[in-house]
Amino acid sequence: MPETSGSTGPTPETHVIDFRAAEQLLNARDPQGAVKLLDKVIAAHPENTAARLLRARAFFAAAQLRPAELEFTIVLEREPDNAFAHFALARTYQRQNRPDQAKRHFRLAAALDPNPDYLKAARFEV
Repeated sequence: MPETSGSTGPTPETHVIDFRAAEQLLNARDPQGAVKLLDKVIAAHPENTAARLLRARAFFAAAQLRPAELEFTIVLEREPDNAFAHFALARTYQRQNRPDQAKRHFRLAAALDPNPDYLKAARFEV
């Protein structure tokens, strides 16, 4: 029987709710609000790659490029075959005017997934 009264701190269910709410906030163009919710989720579950990827997207949407870069890099350390993370990290590098690093990750994304957007970006020239 789940404990309901007398509980201290957030439950795993609370973290799922926060994650879903953060997705909604990001979709509603409130990346700062999404980051705040995800900070709590990641503090409790630092191994949660999905939460880190969502937080990276939120940082990117908020133009917080260094934190986005860090989060995308952590995701790729854990999931080196994550084509989306390579693509998003490449876009982060692109926005930081780091074209060589961007090109490398655009090409990795396209090699991992023949998504038309990834293929087009892999030919990106500065």
